[in-house]
Amino acid sequence: MKKFTYLTVLIMALGYGVQAQVSISAEVRPRTEFRNGFKTLTEEAKNASFFTEQRSRLYLNYADSSFKFQVAFQDIRIWGETPQIFKEEYGKTFISEAWGQYYFTNALSVKVGRQIISYDNQRFLGGLEWAQQGRRHDALLFLYETQKSKLHFGLAYNQDDDVPEQGFLQSPGAGYYSVGGNYKTFQYAWFNQQLNEGSLSLLAFNAGYQNADTTVSFKQTFGVVASKKIGGIKLAGDFYYQTGELSKNNVSAMLAGINATFTTSVTPLTLGVEYVSGKDDGDTSSDITAFSPDFGTNHAHNGFMDYFYVGPANGAVGVTDIYLKTNFKVAGGAFKVHAHEFLTGSTQLDNEGNELSKTMGTEVDLVFAKKLKGGVVWNLGYSQMFATDTMEALRGGDKSALQCWAWTMITFKPTLFTSK
Repeated sequence: MKKFTYLTVLIMALGYGVQAQVSISAEVRPRTEFRNGFKTLTEEAKNASFFTEQRSRLYLNYADSSFKFQVAFQDIRIWGETPQIFKEEYGKTFISEAWGQYYFTNALSVKVGRQIISYDNQRFLGGLEWAQQGRRHDALLFLYETQKSKLHFGLAYNQDDDVPEQGFLQSPGAGYYSVGGNYKTFQYAWFNQQLNEGSLSLLAFNAGYQNADTTVSFKQTFGVVASKKIGGIKLAGDFYYQTGELSKNNVSAMLAGINATFTTSVTPLTLGVEYVSGKDDGDTSSDITAFSPDFGTNHAHNGFMDYFYVGPANGAVGVTDIYLKTNFKVAGGAFKVHAHEFLTGSTQLDNEGNELSKTMGTEVDLVFAKKLKGGVVWNLGYSQMFATDTMEALRGGDKSALQCWAWTMITFKPTLFTSK
């Protein structure tokens, strides 16, 4: 605590002593959830889950004409999991972000450290800020940004995770990286061009994953994200293709989506469809044909109940998501209504080898958000899944049971200090 106090005083002193901007801000965000069929189907014999999880953050920011940096401390905990009187706890307080950005010119800079990497609709690269812990990368970025164009190059390399310091880099297994599901290395390029009433982004992402024999498989993801406003209609779409290797198996997978938002006198209406490829049950090859949105904010897509690509629940089934979204003002806040019709993204078979219907279920999401005094934001949400026999066959559980999720969240984000 003393070290943190000294650091805070030092940053404040720097803000007064030089031509720089210093700010200290915070966030407290408890979220209470009732889960009864969240992520996958439940059944009558199982009890629902009810808990409150809280995120607490403290941000320290410094910026002058040459560079800026941010350090963000974060604590994640479930209410009641730590005794009232304790001397130690287990690794829930840590640094969420710690990065510095140096400007060679107003347009050209380099950014290095633990940071959020998030682009476009966050389908493939996103901050995952819905999750209390968020998603962060230890990376080096080169950025060139003008008013209408942006070009980013990113690099990352993760060394052995179970040796505190690499004293013997040439020892057997010294370069093996065993954090499950994480990359050993990546390189990417992202380009964005602002157009008249629209935008175009291009992405090329190469990720290397460590194999059990210490070799590395490289998987490439190429993406295009575009939007264009034509009269009272806004069109948006994205296309991603994955190729290369994963665990020495060939990869060939895709994601494609398109939607249109219509402006009405009452509320905007968004109608869209997204296809995420899967792997057919009858496909006995070792090829990987199921697309994986590896580092995206998947909660923002395919329904808020997180049945797809949040955890391993969907396997290689894939999904076709037909959706209708709208929002309107009510009671001094915003009321959001989403409806999804989910179909498989591949051909799936039952235990007798018969082809299952592609229809998996319908999800309805309702969210009310209201800004309170002082910038405090309150959210209230309810979602329900109406599952089919196909969903039950693929996931287990009991489709006839009530499959729902309810939650409420309040967010405090005060600015504690800002230098002149």
